[in-house]
Amino acid sequence: MHTPPLASGPQGPRHLRPLLDTVLDALHTGTHARGGPLPTGGPDTVTAAVHDAAGDLLPDRGDPDALRTLVHAFAAGAADPAHPLCAAHLHCPPLAVAAAADLAASALNPSLDSWDQAPAASALETLLTRTLARETGHTDGLVTTGGTEANQLALLLARETHGTVRLVHGANAHHSLPRAAWLLGLPDPVVVPAPAGTLDPVALDDALTRLPGPRGSVLVAATAGTTDTGLIDPLPDIAARCTAHGARLHIDAAYGGALLFSDHHRAKLTGLDAAHTITLDLHKLGWQPVPAGLLTVRDAHDLTALHHRTDYLNADDDTEAGLPDLLGRSLRTTRRPDVLKLAVTLKTLGRTGLGALVDQVCAHAREFADLVHADPRFHLHDRPAISTVLFRPAHAPDPAVAAVRRHLLTTGRAVLGRARADGRLWLKATLLNPATRPDDLRALLTLVHRTHAEGPR
Repeated sequence: MHTPPLASGPQGPRHLRPLLDTVLDALHTGTHARGGPLPTGGPDTVTAAVHDAAGDLLPDRGDPDALRTLVHAFAAGAADPAHPLCAAHLHCPPLAVAAAADLAASALNPSLDSWDQAPAASALETLLTRTLARETGHTDGLVTTGGTEANQLALLLARETHGTVRLVHGANAHHSLPRAAWLLGLPDPVVVPAPAGTLDPVALDDALTRLPGPRGSVLVAATAGTTDTGLIDPLPDIAARCTAHGARLHIDAAYGGALLFSDHHRAKLTGLDAAHTITLDLHKLGWQPVPAGLLTVRDAHDLTALHHRTDYLNADDDTEAGLPDLLGRSLRTTRRPDVLKLAVTLKTLGRTGLGALVDQVCAHAREFADLVHADPRFHLHDRPAISTVLFRPAHAPDPAVAAVRRHLLTTGRAVLGRARADGRLWLKATLLNPATRPDDLRALLTLVHRTHAEGPR
């Protein structure tokens, strides 16, 4: 019986080298076959190509060329976040150094549910979470799969700390917050108006005045970087209202949290440190492979709610003997070492390097907004707060705006998002590629105009 080579162990690197060459070659040829930021033809064409390449995924006899075949098909049918016309979502092109670190993590395969499976990874995670927590003015943090899990944990910690909790959030909040309240069996959230795209502090004050209950029984969720527009709630004013009413404050900074690395943009997050919990997500404006989320906490004591005991992972006598207890660092049991890519990135680039990348994409957004504003063929929604720009062809009805986006997607020429604001549908450009050039921005605008001018399809 043939024994397949392992990725780790004494022979692991030797076995990985030829496989890496195969992967890199298949990635190159696959992306070249795709040509643009998306494959052409839409869902049916992509599905047919994948089915054709995959064939029987569980054959009686293995296929030694499966790695090359499937990676090529995967790349040819992928959205390429590094393409300058791929600008729909908070979907970043990952840094090469982060992807390389992620490979090392996959090869060694630590699992962060007990120290004996992840000795170095557990020590590194402690260093990394406390380093990033200090950036937010907090004391500790947890690694999560992203903003959704971090928001869920924020509500859970509030509930366990205060016994019960009522969520209050703006109409601009991420959908994961009310969903977390439903998941945890909490009362229906109170939704505060956000008429200008940000939570209204006066309306928040009115809502908090009307809510009964002891201090700490209300959790206000503010947003630093909304998904649709990138806007940042007035954090100092919101924090002051929470303090006055004895409400707990959570800030979802999944998008905007990385502004902390930028000397130029950091002031936009003034008031962030007033939160009890903060969501960060560095697979957005942090250029990390998915996943790379965090939740930071002002009071590390809040994390005791997550403590859990199971004898085969954290027996009392092992913990008393000095083996670290990792089960209280997540609701998940098996956890991959996502900390490595984060730590490698922070140490490689430093605050200055990361801040420069943040400044670049924010500058690209301002430049693109200038192009839209100066072009009578388009309407600009507003100046960008971070790196998101909403725009639309002038005088186009909403169905035409939607049709332009879908045609660009199915022809593979550009990837733009969609957002509703001021009662209208807008095209959304989320600029996360620091290597984007001015010519790319002009080309995107020209492509949208030509697509609209050619009419519905």
